[in-house]
Amino acid sequence: MKKAFSFLGMAILGGALTLGGYKMLFNEQVVIERTVQNPIETVQTNYNPNYKSTGSVEMSTDFTVAADKTVHAVVHVKNTAIRTQTNQLDLFFGRGNGQRQYEQVGTGSGVIISADGYIVTNNHVIEGASALEITLNNKKKYKAELIGRDTANDIALLKIDTDIDLPYVPFANSDNIKIGEWVLAVGNPYNLTSTVTAGIISAKGRDLEGNRNIESFIQTDAAVNPGNSGGALVNARGELIGINTAISSKTGSFIGYSFAVPSNIAKKIIDDILEFGTVQEAVLGIRFLPAEDNKVEGVRIADVEENQGAANAGLQKDDIIVKINSVKISKFSELRGQLTAKRPGESVTITVERDGELLMKNVKLTKRIKAISAPALGWELKELSKEEKKLRKINKGIKIIKDTKYGLSNYIITKINDKEVDNAQETAAILNKLYNSRYSNNIIELINLDGERERIRF
Repeated sequence: MKKAFSFLGMAILGGALTLGGYKMLFNEQVVIERTVQNPIETVQTNYNPNYKSTGSVEMSTDFTVAADKTVHAVVHVKNTAIRTQTNQLDLFFGRGNGQRQYEQVGTGSGVIISADGYIVTNNHVIEGASALEITLNNKKKYKAELIGRDTANDIALLKIDTDIDLPYVPFANSDNIKIGEWVLAVGNPYNLTSTVTAGIISAKGRDLEGNRNIESFIQTDAAVNPGNSGGALVNARGELIGINTAISSKTGSFIGYSFAVPSNIAKKIIDDILEFGTVQEAVLGIRFLPAEDNKVEGVRIADVEENQGAANAGLQKDDIIVKINSVKISKFSELRGQLTAKRPGESVTITVERDGELLMKNVKLTKRIKAISAPALGWELKELSKEEKKLRKINKGIKIIKDTKYGLSNYIITKINDKEVDNAQETAAILNKLYNSRYSNNIIELINLDGERERIRF
């Protein structure tokens, strides 16, 4: 019995020693450190990075590189305009009915896009300017020349002459930006030069109510204020993805949303100005009903114009456009944005849904011919293409593309008082002059929708 208690005592003593030793050696909190090699891996694509997170390491965003690349390439634009004011009659001193001239100064931002001094800004920044002055980030000032502008898309191109290469911002493909992607807005709000603000892309293809021209803005929540107009919207690599243009605010200051013209549109406009002196607008040759925009995901074709790209490629009424090239189309503003970035003569792949089936059509874009107004008769006129003349077997003619009075839309005017017509501007001038004259036996010869010839008198 004593022997048994002896063994038990030894066992208890051994356990106590073991436990005590463990306490002395390992009672401190154990911390395991792991070193992760390259925790964030950047995979380069066309213009968009894909971030791959390794393990549970938290990603961080550093904008210092992007800011450093762009802040020296965004400039201050000073617009000096000469205004004329008519003086009111002063009853006490007898002065008045005269005019005086005064200077009005406006400011904004611009982006250097080439080392030799080309600068892109907003058209409204330089509107009405009699003199333009550019101030670089290093405080050097230069006189700027207006090369060209596009009022519809609010883009203007300037040029300064320097004897050094300037820092500039390279263009990125704005089609590749993603909602939620980090962006920087760089500009000169309230004359505070070299200001950088950060945000994310909130939406793409945004159509602002009341804006009849630009229908494909990039929307961000980066702070943009008066003076930022014409400045750069860049991605995290410092590449240009947009030109900051507008804010949505009742106060005139930033309240959470700002808008930019996509870089693809801006670049196309600049290229057109440099090559042609004016913007070349490309069209598919379809008609669209705005009421349909909320009924389908895509763009439903209300009608196709004969002898235009869409008709020639086999697109039909009620087809729903869901993709242009590789870009998904869910609303008209997105389609409009894609077309604005294209030139006449380019071919695009249009994917349409027809009777539940997806079809791909190769469409050659054509040049938009602007209508000429003949307000006396309520007509809008357009010159015929060679294909339309060949189809109708005529050598000359002007098309009535809109008629608000007599229901003659899509009729072809061939003669006015036995004189053939082939120029829309001249035809409109003749019609307006005859309508307002005392002579009331004018004869217009036309071809109707059935190809028959008709004559009307007025």
